[in-house]
Amino acid sequence: MGLVETCDAGVVHTLDPAYYTSDAIYQQECFGLFMYTWQFAGHVSQAPNPGDYFTFEIAGQQLFCIRNYDNVLLTFYNVCQHRAHELVKGQGHRDKAIVCPYHAWAYRLDGSLLRGPNIEVMPEWARDSICLTSVSTQEFCGFIFVNLDDEAEPMGSWFPEVETQLRDFVPDIDLLKPIETISVNEKCNWKVSVENYSECYHCRINHRTFATGVIKAETYDIKPQGYCLRHTTECQNLDQMSYPIDLDANTHAGDYSSWFLWPTFSFQVYPGNVLNTYHWQSTSVDEVMVSRGWYTVDGKPSDLIHDLAVQDRETTVEEDIHLVESQQRGFKNRGYRPGPLVIDPAGGVNSEHSIQVLQQWMRDGCEP
Repeated sequence: MGLVETCDAGVVHTLDPAYYTSDAIYQQECFGLFMYTWQFAGHVSQAPNPGDYFTFEIAGQQLFCIRNYDNVLLTFYNVCQHRAHELVKGQGHRDKAIVCPYHAWAYRLDGSLLRGPNIEVMPEWARDSICLTSVSTQEFCGFIFVNLDDEAEPMGSWFPEVETQLRDFVPDIDLLKPIETISVNEKCNWKVSVENYSECYHCRINHRTFATGVIKAETYDIKPQGYCLRHTTECQNLDQMSYPIDLDANTHAGDYSSWFLWPTFSFQVYPGNVLNTYHWQSTSVDEVMVSRGWYTVDGKPSDLIHDLAVQDRETTVEEDIHLVESQQRGFKNRGYRPGPLVIDPAGGVNSEHSIQVLQQWMRDGCEP
């Protein structure tokens, strides 16, 4: 079975169904793509003080992020270098050392070995060479990302201009903290869900609340920006908005924009400078956990944000679950042949040019 799209007289076809159903391709992504791309780990508010840590997982790899006494966030694989026991669980605090619960080997917050029962019998050079395995870590507007590739270029190279644009849309982004996270399990390949997010061709048909009560769908467009897909549109007329906004609050108060950072995270700013996020965590070839985060300054409760999160869950999120799960079933249907993408040179809401770009990244990510 060929896995390269066909072009007939300039028509670009979608990916072969195997990209969404093949466990071999999924395993290739887990041990390839997810290992050399920037992945969301958490928010700085999860480790605000020296010694604070939290654990997380990427493609089956257990990791933890900890703030050291130089106030720097570091990430390590969550495994003791002695006999491979997990070092920490959940979220917590370590005053001066990370101590393995198996044999009490202790590591400083920079990952170097501090002590262990009777390790003095080992040569000094051997003791000095032991340290936890670190992971490239970067703070990005208060969000923490990691890359399991030690040679990875910084996020600014992957996603040019995104940080500057985000700060323009959300001037107080460094003061934000998460107040609500809504997670749903979608029974589809992670790429199905990401593709659905990355076009608005389906919005006016399937997302009435979003398309008539949040944005003006006719102004929607998506453009690549490095390994980012930048979504832009205007807000709906104020008398039709599903929540109140103050157009004078900020230059971009009347705008909507999102920045999808390949492969599994998106910053999204609703009209009114409301920051929210998407995070895709693949759990198998045909299941993905999608988490929607909502934020306020200092994490203060907000009825408006709460109501907006509920509205989003009951409308757009719920509607997308049915769409992507139906599509996943369709990819297993023997009657399906990869269809043509609708690519308008002028872009716009009724064009799938963003999917063409995205699917090229998907093909590249599956190369051995």
